[in-house]
Amino acid sequence: MISLTDFLVVSAVLFCVGLYMIVSKQNAIQVLIGIELMLNGAILNMVAFSKYDRINNGGQMFALFAIVLAAATTAVALAIILNVYKQYKTIDPGSINKLGD
Repeated sequence: MISLTDFLVVSAVLFCVGLYMIVSKQNAIQVLIGIELMLNGAILNMVAFSKYDRINNGGQMFALFAIVLAAATTAVALAIILNVYKQYKTIDPGSINKLGD
C-alpha cells in the first residue's frame, strides 16, 4: 500500500521541478509549464490528505476546482503569449522590457 509519505514526496518533487523551471525561465512557455507543475504538486497534496483524512471529500472537490481553474488560466496565458510573440517576435520574458509602442 502506498503511504501518505510517498504521495508527499512525489508532490514535493513536482513542486520543486516547477519552481526550478520558473526560476530558470528560458521562455514564457517553460514558465507556464513550471506553474502548472507547481499547481499539480499542490493538487496531489490536497488529494492525498483528503484520502487519508477519511472525513469528507473536500480536498478532492477543491482539486477538481483547481484543475478547471488551471485549464482556464492556461488558455488565457497561451493567448497572451501568442500576442506577445506576434508583437515582439520573441517569448523570452527577459528580453521584453516595454509595454507597447
